[in-house]
Amino acid sequence: MNVKRLLKNILACSVSAALILGVSSCGGSSDAGGGMSGSTTNLMSGVKAVPVSNSVEVDSAFVTQYNNFAFSLFKRTAFNEAAESSNQDKSFMISPLSVMSALSMTANGADGETLAQMQKLLGGLDPDELNRYMSAYAAKLPSGKKAKLSMADSIWLRGGKVKAKDEFLKTNAAYYNADIYSSKFDRSTLDDINGWVSDNTYGMIEKMIDDIPTDAAIYLINALAFDAEWQDIYTEDKIVEGEFNGTLGKQRADMMCSSESGYLNDGKAEGFIKPYASGYSFVAMMPYDDISIDEYIGSLDGSKLMSLINNVDNTAVDVWIPKFELEYDAELRDVLRQLGMTDAFDAQKADFSRLGNATGGEKLYIGAVRHKTFMRVDERGTKAGAATSVEMTFGIRCGVMNRIVYLNRPFVCMVIENQTKTPVFIGAVMNIG
Repeated sequence: MNVKRLLKNILACSVSAALILGVSSCGGSSDAGGGMSGSTTNLMSGVKAVPVSNSVEVDSAFVTQYNNFAFSLFKRTAFNEAAESSNQDKSFMISPLSVMSALSMTANGADGETLAQMQKLLGGLDPDELNRYMSAYAAKLPSGKKAKLSMADSIWLRGGKVKAKDEFLKTNAAYYNADIYSSKFDRSTLDDINGWVSDNTYGMIEKMIDDIPTDAAIYLINALAFDAEWQDIYTEDKIVEGEFNGTLGKQRADMMCSSESGYLNDGKAEGFIKPYASGYSFVAMMPYDDISIDEYIGSLDGSKLMSLINNVDNTAVDVWIPKFELEYDAELRDVLRQLGMTDAFDAQKADFSRLGNATGGEKLYIGAVRHKTFMRVDERGTKAGAATSVEMTFGIRCGVMNRIVYLNRPFVCMVIENQTKTPVFIGAVMNIG
């Protein structure tokens, strides 16, 4: 785990005034040692923090809630992609962990019906409980030399235009170890935000946002990076030429061949679990010929995943995995609205009174939720990155022979954390080119 992420802390009372004064400033000095421009001020620079006591354990109830959110988000994203005629052949990948982290930070500023809708979507926990569980869950995610996962969070405020509440900032700094910046929201700020995301995803997500709208007030951003070697790296003789029958037709593929010991079958698809060097595993499920990938995705949910993996058949299975690389980006407003989180995007109904206010009296609401992912699977292992940006705006804006699983047509894949069986990434590979 990223060291700074593990240092769960709560700000000492003595820094409260400094935070509020910094937020209302226009942002002038550069972020010393942080590579920021002169437009951006790091409000956490030099701030002394004290440890927070968090006795919450990641229990089965939280795992269930997390998985329900993960698969609801995945399925709704899949349905929206399928509904777009131009996107029907598009592979896609989401990180529910990244999206949940960004929305959980945002929920700390919500109230009333806006908060109630966000709570329901994020598992029914009140913000304090959710903060404790997310902090404990993040701290438990394994990270080592050959299987690394790091996560970072940040909040960016338009200097002179937004006055964020002390409690909102302290809470997010405490439980998400969020960097907090005040900036002019000019071209330099755009470069600073994209640079921060790139740094915290090892360069896998180089450009998170294309521009900063004039009514953008706050950005709440999560960045996540995963880099893991297979437990057994593929040698050259284990890579053979084959075909992948994607939605765009047949494609040449470099197929990586191995024998695994975790066979999966849920009656509609078969697949396998393949371990990384430590802490995580790759899961793939390919529907049977008479079941479409869309139909199969529609049948998935969190409880089925847990049951499937907990009841893995420890029999030998020969597997072929195509090397692939995919990049995905999406605007999640429609997805989140369809999942019941509607008021947060409505300038008239949104209630973010616990967050703070625009100095000109305008109302704050969510204008955009951007999500970007990257994944490369090859003979060494898997590299994956994700970033989620919540843009707050003001104003109104319109023994026998081994079983065989040969992944040569569209399939669902995941990177799961081994102890909780929760997915860090979920995607559908439609084509590999």
